[in-house]
Amino acid sequence: MATEMDLTDVRREYESHGLTRKEMDPDPFVQFGRWLQRARDLELLDATAMTLATASIDARPSARIVLLKHFDDDGFCWYTDSRSQKGRELEANPLAALLFHWRDLSRQVRVHGAVASLPAEEADQYFMMRPEGSRFSAAASQQSAVIEGRSSLESEVLRLRAAYPDGDVPRPPAWLGYRLVPDYFEFWQGQDNRLHDRIVYQPAGDGWIMQRISP
Repeated sequence: MATEMDLTDVRREYESHGLTRKEMDPDPFVQFGRWLQRARDLELLDATAMTLATASIDARPSARIVLLKHFDDDGFCWYTDSRSQKGRELEANPLAALLFHWRDLSRQVRVHGAVASLPAEEADQYFMMRPEGSRFSAAASQQSAVIEGRSSLESEVLRLRAAYPDGDVPRPPAWLGYRLVPDYFEFWQGQDNRLHDRIVYQPAGDGWIMQRISP
């Protein structure tokens, strides 16, 4: 018998300052930077965490949490193993969606767009900035591949540490950076009685058009 769980009474009320179009920056990248900085200033846990949603060539969706590593007017960037499920899906269908959720601020940001790989030099640069343990783990793992047990990963880390005693394990060729170039932003602010504020940006000429949509 399947476990049943009634969650209809799980809810909370939102109390926050509402959004007006006047206070929103006409550039969605600037507005995102403001919200992200606010989350960082408050030292919210995992403020740079984002849900990355991809889809296979036959439109089967999948999602997972990754960390935003840098962003600018060209897009939002992260790093991962291209042999992983998300890497394979992005190769077959280079469209994705990002979702940032800052619960303590009752805020979400959705970003949609096309994805492309970053130059190998950028992946090299960031890889060498990572903690040594993380670099060895990335080099030892073929993300999403089936393994017999954790011991096989640990053994591979030990082998690599013996091969690179100075700690300079090279970046695996399949460990890449990705950039999502946005064509849609949505800024969501929770409000009383679920009458939430939603402001969206979409490309228009050389800039962006801003609109309010219904919750």
